Amino acid sequence: MRHTNGIRRAALATTAVTAVAAAVTGILPGTAMAATTTSTPPPACAASALQVSAWQAVHRPVGTGTGAAVVQFTNVSRKTCVLKGHPTVAGAGNGSPAHSTPLKVTPTGKAATVTVRPHGKAWLKLTFVQVQGEADGYCVSGKDPVTFPTMVIGLPHSGKHQVALNDGVWAECDNKVTVTPVSTVKPS
Repeated sequence: MRHTNGIRRAALATTAVTAVAAAVTGILPGTAMAATTTSTPPPACAASALQVSAWQAVHRPVGTGTGAAVVQFTNVSRKTCVLKGHPTVAGAGNGSPAHSTPLKVTPTGKAATVTVRPHGKAWLKLTFVQVQGEADGYCVSGKDPVTFPTMVIGLPHSGKHQVALNDGVWAECDNKVTVTPVSTVKPS
């Protein structure tokens, strides 16, 4: 009899543990647990999904050129998409990407995936070697300053975008630019 009581106690304990587990997980004993589903992350933003604009940054190096610019990407599609990474930058000679001059890009900051909902925005900042002086200006390096009517800004998996400044032309020295990754935080 004692042996039978031990088995009953063990069976009751197992039943109690199973009941607690079922209450916590919401799964009834004897039923199969459904496979958990993971949602697919949004795709990269297509070039056609983005409207790009740019303006001179409030905080920029001292000088008379562009110095620094903020580039804004607006999702004009009806679907959420993602942007990620540091941009490529090229000056579009004569306003044409076919005559572009690639700039040497120095990335700063760590790139993270940025989810952009329809009508949502993301930004990055470009900081150039600044033109000095008045009139035509000069470069500290001794090279001639360069101006471009538009820049071609590329983002990984999201195309290249030709963009003009809304307040002037792009003026820089040495064909170098320091870039931040695309972000949900609007730089100044």
